[in-house]
Amino acid sequence: MVYLQNSKIHIENTPQVAKVFLELLLLEDEIDREKEHYYVMHLDIRSRIKMVELVSMGTLNASLVHPRETFRRAVMHGSSSIIVAHNHPSGEVELSHEDTKVTKLLHEAGNILGIKLLNHVIFTSQKFYSFRDCQEYPMTEPQRAMEKG
Repeated sequence: MVYLQNSKIHIENTPQVAKVFLELLLLEDEIDREKEHYYVMHLDIRSRIKMVELVSMGTLNASLVHPRETFRRAVMHGSSSIIVAHNHPSGEVELSHEDTKVTKLLHEAGNILGIKLLNHVIFTSQKFYSFRDCQEYPMTEPQRAMEKG
């Protein structure tokens, strides 16, 4: 599913990215919000959102992630870079071994394709973790990011 196509929202920082992903998750019904969602945000050369896609909706504690699906639209639509994110329905943003392994794999695939992986964000309604910043942050109130731009 594709969201925010050609939105022109300019991405400036990780908290803004986390808010956009949380806003998209909140569009889901309550039952689906309790499943892991894996998103890819496609950016143009000026760090504006070209689109956000839901690549995979998984189960309570897992979703499928593979470079092929992650970069498919990025190649087709000429994305300059991407940011990936997934939610943790548990409410915790602790990294798993699989989260770290997948992030390294996606980074390597992006380097081969020439489409930079800028960040991987793990988020809940209360907090988020940024691989780029290697830190956990409190989630601020969503500001209807989709209505901007």
